[in-house]
Amino acid sequence: MTEPPLAFRIVNWIGIIDQLASTEANRALRPLGLQLPHFILLNHFSHRPDDTKTVTGIARALQQPQPGVTKNVQKLVAKGWLRERIHGDDGRSKLLVMTPAGQAKHRAAIAALTPGLARAFAEWPEKDQRTLFALLDRLKLWFDRDRERTTG
Repeated sequence: MTEPPLAFRIVNWIGIIDQLASTEANRALRPLGLQLPHFILLNHFSHRPDDTKTVTGIARALQQPQPGVTKNVQKLVAKGWLRERIHGDDGRSKLLVMTPAGQAKHRAAIAALTPGLARAFAEWPEKDQRTLFALLDRLKLWFDRDRERTTG
């Protein structure tokens, strides 16, 4: 059997790592009453916690179906981790912002995830970690740019 192309193998490995890391993350987040999809939303908001976002914008950014994002957003609003208000320009749409409680939950989640990640990289020199991060960032940026090209 012929080995698949290297580009496929790299992205396939990233997918496998994502699955393994997601399983570990769900285990670590469970005591916080937080599921991984909810953490992903909080993490999305954490980069600019004072910025307002719409469900449509979040769904587009995360490349997820809008109904699923709506359902998860509603759960975060019910827990007080996001706050919503009517969009001034569009009464059908709501603007979402991360609350201080959401910011605190995000910090607690990072603290819960850190020990497992520290174990994964315990034997890696910092230089190797920085190199890996730079290469993955380069790949992520390419996919971000290509998404804009393919989705218009």
